[in-house]
Amino acid sequence: MKRFIITAGLLAAAFAAGFAAAQTAGKTGREPQFDNAEVKVWKSLVLPHDPLPFHRHEHPRVIIALTGGTMQILEQSGARETHEWQTGHAYWLPSNPPGTLHQDVNVGDKPIEVMVVELQKEN
Repeated sequence: MKRFIITAGLLAAAFAAGFAAAQTAGKTGREPQFDNAEVKVWKSLVLPHDPLPFHRHEHPRVIIALTGGTMQILEQSGARETHEWQTGHAYWLPSNPPGTLHQDVNVGDKPIEVMVVELQKEN
């Protein structure tokens, strides 16, 4: 009986964790992966036409396309820049100019998922 209760408890915990993950899956957003004095790493999921909020990058970064697509970088000023990211490829993006904000807009019809490695120090 004790083994049954422990097993049932573990299954309930696993179900709750899976349910929580399923609720957050399918939403545009960032998921932190790693952070130290040298780099900050996160995974971003950007659904079609559901952009990330306006933000900026103080440091340069590498983007690794886990699931590629067409991403439009929309500056708060209205300027636009389009990137074609291929699955499995890495791309270099510099830090943003001072005082600017942008949002990432997936202009395709499928979700884009990227891993971002942002340097925390400049040479």
